[in-house]
Amino acid sequence: MQHLRNFQRLRISRNDIGNYLKSWLLAVWVLALVMVMCPPGGLAAPRSDSQKKQAVYQMYAGYKQDFPEVSDITPREAIRLLAQKEKVVLVDVRSPEEQQVSMLPGAITREDFLRHLDHYRDHVIIGYCTISYRSGKLAQDLRKQGIPMLNLQGGLLAWLHEGGQVYSQGVETRQVHVYGKKWDLAPARFQTVRYRLTLW
Repeated sequence: MQHLRNFQRLRISRNDIGNYLKSWLLAVWVLALVMVMCPPGGLAAPRSDSQKKQAVYQMYAGYKQDFPEVSDITPREAIRLLAQKEKVVLVDVRSPEEQQVSMLPGAITREDFLRHLDHYRDHVIIGYCTISYRSGKLAQDLRKQGIPMLNLQGGLLAWLHEGGQVYSQGVETRQVHVYGKKWDLAPARFQTVRYRLTLW
């Protein structure tokens, strides 16, 4: 009789363990599903414009370490120079796909700039890209050739946060290409576009 009681207790214990394991596996499966559908950061509260602006300048400060000898210009100073009708050329170092969405006012492509370099030797040359890493590397290369190019501090994103506008086909627009998710830091008043990954 005692053996039967022990066996019944053992069966109950095994059932409890089985139910516990099923519940635990179900919880792990639900957690994995949530993580797939809502990646880290997906549930975080949206950043304010001031937080985005701070993130842009912090990222640029980190990138700047790769080209410390390159001189910067702040977006506000660049905007002031343009407003005063100074001889300024803005050089967009981004890809054609990014440039099709929007560009800074009067900007030219890297290719146009390099093709007509002699025409711009008496201009203040300002390079930019999304956050001015690519333009910083170009400015670094040009510096070795004796061509001074200022790098727009914080790039297109900082320009927008400092009140600058962007244009598409000569018309002001609220769309801006931000290159990728990491750089999706434009002010809330702008609609952002990122590269789309394709599997084929």
